[in-house]
Amino acid sequence: MKQLFNWKLEDVIKVLIGSFLFCFAINIFIVPNNLYTGGVLGLAQLIRSITVDLFNIETNFDFSGILYYLMNIPLFYIAYKYISKQFFVKTIFAVTIQTIMLSIIPTKLIIDDIIVNVIIGGMLGGIGIGMILSCGSSTGGTDIIGLALAKKNNHLSVGKLGLIVNIIIYIIAGIMYGKETMIYSIIYSAVDSLMIDKMHEQNICSTAFIFCKKNPKIINDFIKNELNRDFTYWDAKGGYDDSKTYIIYTALTKYELIKLERFMKNFDDHSFMIKSEGVGIKGEFEKKFE
Repeated sequence: MKQLFNWKLEDVIKVLIGSFLFCFAINIFIVPNNLYTGGVLGLAQLIRSITVDLFNIETNFDFSGILYYLMNIPLFYIAYKYISKQFFVKTIFAVTIQTIMLSIIPTKLIIDDIIVNVIIGGMLGGIGIGMILSCGSSTGGTDIIGLALAKKNNHLSVGKLGLIVNIIIYIIAGIMYGKETMIYSIIYSAVDSLMIDKMHEQNICSTAFIFCKKNPKIINDFIKNELNRDFTYWDAKGGYDDSKTYIIYTALTKYELIKLERFMKNFDDHSFMIKSEGVGIKGEFEKKFE
């Protein structure tokens, strides 16, 4: 179990805070305006609305969170088989916390302006999901499918897949509950997806050039053994004083790049790094989400 979780306390706290932000955004800014979040949760909300309307149910309890958990059960298998066992365990933990929070946080409107609700809800929800994803976990639903597909295709991301699925759900919501519901829900989804991809560091492809005077073996070993990435390096000459210089080039995710930057601070005060974030990488480059 210790190997499965392999979680620092700060990551557990980030998942708890991220889950709260996500659920708070849904229950305070989205649900009270009769809007839909999209994804599996949005589908659960649609089923809830249809059930309440069809059977004329009057209840203060929003059971869409429970439906959401039940619908995630088959997706947990995808997380286990195609991503990792650690991700599978952490996702079950995160989805359980979110289900509880969705059930206990009251659905209460605090701002009258619907567009303000949509933007704030999208930002908070996207930040929350991004925090959860950056800890090697997810909010379940399309996050699991998006991560599995992103491992195979560098052009796909959780936010992009979520936006595509959400549009389909919003069209159905628009047909059933009006075009305003559809339009405002789409705006929420666009803001939410943008924030997810900005926050999700493992999804951002990056490259780094490292220039150092010391033997590069220590850096090379760190990239190979700690980050599990390949690299290219060569000998060079400094143009200022003709001194011997080593150049290392590697492709990483932003999450791994941050780890490399921390390592370099303790390696050599005279070395420096040129980095690029959000680059396009074609070919066999695996995005690691464990």
